[in-house]
Amino acid sequence: MLPKATPPAKRFLHKPTTNSWSQSQDAIESASMKSPLLVPLLLAVTSLSLSAADWPWWRGPDRNGVAAGNPHPPVNLDDPRSQKWAVEVPGRAHGSACVCGDRVFLPTADETAKTQSMHGFDRATGRLLWTTVIHRDGMTQKSNRKESWASATPACDGERVFMSFVHGEAVFTTALDLNGNQLWQTRISDFVIHQGYGASPAIWGDLVIVAADSKGTNGGAVCGLDRKTGAVIWKIPRDAKPNYASPIILEAAGRTQLFLSGIDKVTSLDPLNGKVLWEIDGATTECVTSTVTDGQRIFTSGGYPKNHVSAILADGSGTLAWESKERVYVPSMLVRNGHLYAVLDSGVAACWEAATGKEKWKERLGGTFSASLVMENDQIYAANESGELFVFRAIPERMELLGRHKIADEMFATPAIADGRIYLRVAFLDGERRTEKLVCYGP
Repeated sequence: MLPKATPPAKRFLHKPTTNSWSQSQDAIESASMKSPLLVPLLLAVTSLSLSAADWPWWRGPDRNGVAAGNPHPPVNLDDPRSQKWAVEVPGRAHGSACVCGDRVFLPTADETAKTQSMHGFDRATGRLLWTTVIHRDGMTQKSNRKESWASATPACDGERVFMSFVHGEAVFTTALDLNGNQLWQTRISDFVIHQGYGASPAIWGDLVIVAADSKGTNGGAVCGLDRKTGAVIWKIPRDAKPNYASPIILEAAGRTQLFLSGIDKVTSLDPLNGKVLWEIDGATTECVTSTVTDGQRIFTSGGYPKNHVSAILADGSGTLAWESKERVYVPSMLVRNGHLYAVLDSGVAACWEAATGKEKWKERLGGTFSASLVMENDQIYAANESGELFVFRAIPERMELLGRHKIADEMFATPAIADGRIYLRVAFLDGERRTEKLVCYGP
């Protein structure tokens, strides 16, 4: 059992101050119609040019893997009319697409040229608009063979795009403008690669929030940077243990919380200042998945040194609602209508009752999974490492498979869904030759 939380001296004494920033009224009204949960996220950001039709950061607008409303993305990807465009991407990477305004942003790493770069594409046509090399000659550490040197997903605030890379012996976060010009770069902390690095930056208020959990002598850190300048606004140390989870900001138990799982803890922070709201022991050391919530509970999972899926009350009490021993180590989960949906790394899809952990169904899809689940309405999209994309319905009564499509030879990146279009980073193998593409599907 997880022990009780250790609260700070004062906890949950104020409401989120998200309404202190301005936002386009049109964007807010549009968001409220398509996805009411998007409104507090939009209100939290100063001068954003975002809409509910964007997928501006890791796990989408609500940071939970759910796309906002209509139009619906296609289910039958075998229909040649569904592919809108495809463009070759140099190098090798597992970072997902960030879709914002009229652009699609994608990171990559070229191990031959020893570069880590960002690309900007035209959202409508896939035309490459620019490529910016951010780092050179920094791939000095050994990494897991399934990892890449560009595994994080960019975040965009409508004016800037942010990306984090391991370069040399440290993690750096870099901001570019929408035309690929570098604005600033900040060193986050030392970093010793254990398996790799894939924590995506998160935007909240005037901040971009970055996590870098590391097993090195000095440990890691999570910090909030000024979006405009890259200056460190707050920074807290993390224990010297390997971990891979991205910082995730969610509305849970009546307030905004920044969640970090791993290094044997589940931690809730105030995203505006980094203060610990509550923290409990009991998570696994190494976590990859991003936390999700049903508003009352948060759901975390890990895979080393033990497998687990845990439901923890988000009120700071430290109460463990339920726990299972399933291995949901890499693919992040989804919550819909009181039920938790997951695909185990081994290729088994599952549904549990969120409040109790009661298993509703479980069925094998096939293959091994690294990409996280994404959903629009009740359609869940799941990509396995062998290049198959599964579509199944998010209903608790039964496993209802809507489609199974062979898209490519490899898929490690999580799909992005924006305005009815699906953006997939895929790879094709021709003997020893491997090529990557960014492919867009739509109605």
